[in-house]
Amino acid sequence: MQFGQIRQSSTLNPVTILILVLIYALLWFGTLNYRHLIPSDEGRYAEIAREMLVTGDWVTPRYNGYKYFEKPPLQIWATATAFNLFGIGDWQARLWTALTGFLTIVFIGFTGARVYSARAGWLAAIALASSPMWVIGGHINSLDMGLSAFLVTALCSLLLAQTSRNSSDTRNWMLACWAFMALATLSKGVIGIAIPGMVFIVYSITAWDWKIWKRLHIIKGTILFLAITAPWFVLVAQRNPEFLEFFFIHEHLQRFTQKAHSRTGPIYYFIPLLLLGFLPWIAQAPEALVQAWRERNREFSSGWLLTCWFAVIMGFFSVSQSKLPGYIIPVFPALAMLVGHSLDRNLGLGNALGLSWRLQALFFAILGGIGFFFLGEVDKQARPDEIESYAQYIYWIVAALITLIVFSLLTVMQSKRNGLGSITSFACGFFLCAIIAGTGHETLGRAVSGIDLVERVKSSIPEKVNFYSIRILDHTVPFYLGRTMIMVESPNELEFGVKQEPELWISTFAAFIERWKEDQTAYALMVPEQYIELQKLNIPMQEVGRDSRRVIVKHPDSQSNSTK
Repeated sequence: MQFGQIRQSSTLNPVTILILVLIYALLWFGTLNYRHLIPSDEGRYAEIAREMLVTGDWVTPRYNGYKYFEKPPLQIWATATAFNLFGIGDWQARLWTALTGFLTIVFIGFTGARVYSARAGWLAAIALASSPMWVIGGHINSLDMGLSAFLVTALCSLLLAQTSRNSSDTRNWMLACWAFMALATLSKGVIGIAIPGMVFIVYSITAWDWKIWKRLHIIKGTILFLAITAPWFVLVAQRNPEFLEFFFIHEHLQRFTQKAHSRTGPIYYFIPLLLLGFLPWIAQAPEALVQAWRERNREFSSGWLLTCWFAVIMGFFSVSQSKLPGYIIPVFPALAMLVGHSLDRNLGLGNALGLSWRLQALFFAILGGIGFFFLGEVDKQARPDEIESYAQYIYWIVAALITLIVFSLLTVMQSKRNGLGSITSFACGFFLCAIIAGTGHETLGRAVSGIDLVERVKSSIPEKVNFYSIRILDHTVPFYLGRTMIMVESPNELEFGVKQEPELWISTFAAFIERWKEDQTAYALMVPEQYIELQKLNIPMQEVGRDSRRVIVKHPDSQSNSTK
């Protein structure tokens, strides 16, 4: 009788699911415009898209006016299109990231339902939808979410193809897999096909499944892949002969094997990120992985393929000499599907929500309470003029902690009578906690973005004047000002671009001083310390505006010249 009651209380309610999905979508997309862009990725990729739209050159990406070939342009195309349709702004810059992240959650749910069961699909979707790193990644304008989305949809298409009993469905889903790998390649480079390829090889060896190679539609798939990717690579190489060596050698081989980008880390670099990024479900992950191991000897094991996906990505980037947190984002959907399948199986057996589940929820309720004792640590790293902003952020943290506590306790109360509802409440608590804490970061990020400085000075700066960036590459101010800047002495990550067009920058500080004296309508951006140095040299400059991180100046004669 008890077993039957558990099964009955663990069924899906379509109306409830629809309401939750609509609320989730409202919160997911409705918070995109609350925060201003922050350095470096958010400002960089927004500005590249703005310049693409303004110049009308959709082949050669430029950043701050210089050629920028570090990444392919798919996301830049999408963002420039959003700017063209909806205007230039913060939510438009994040739209592609948010859209791909949200649709991946939906596709994970669909795939889980087709491969396992409807309930497993729902559980997989809410596990991913509440994973802190996926939620935060979906609201930051970087390339990692778009890449992850296409990699994961390629993985899901492969699963759907290999579990289909219809040959035409198998073919269609495999072609979709090749198309998604092509879009992943256009998102961030060769990694878009390298990761699926490595995973497939590891799966074939460890599962000793070689028949699967006959079902990949390799010839048709390769033709489709090249039809999607080759046009841009050919066009950009024709217009820029230097592209191929820089993109394939410097940005792929050297980035993986060398430390030139100063993004090194220990081999365990990604383990803490994995634990925090998948925090609410990390306790369920070991059981899910063990279950996949036990099922690996089937003719085709979806669980083992998902496990190989997780292991290969973690291993590949752990040994790489270039490490950034976003690199492991593609592992979370695979883990979510494994956890969803495991939770579904346990709900069916009637043993999912026992004492260990209640203790897990209570642990996070207690952890949320302990968080209140550390609120005093929040503003210890604040600059003197930013203490008030950190104090405001504390209110957002308090709201996030209260939400986590309330939903964790609700999880405990529901655990005995409504297993599926208990799991859903647990997921809701972590999603709301992550979205509240992430959205509230505007209290800190606003100063970093430079928007207040720009709003004070933008209307007073003439449209056609030279704007110099002195020993600094600011990633957000050019976007908010709506203009590119001439780099002075320190090209930063634009080193490749300035080498290709040396006439577009000023290579020495002395040369800038001479140019500044002659350019009597010019403006310049610099850090406050640099402005003090220039004042000591009696360089003619007039301060236009400043914040805690930047100073904008103009030539003293710019006002008189602009009115003549």
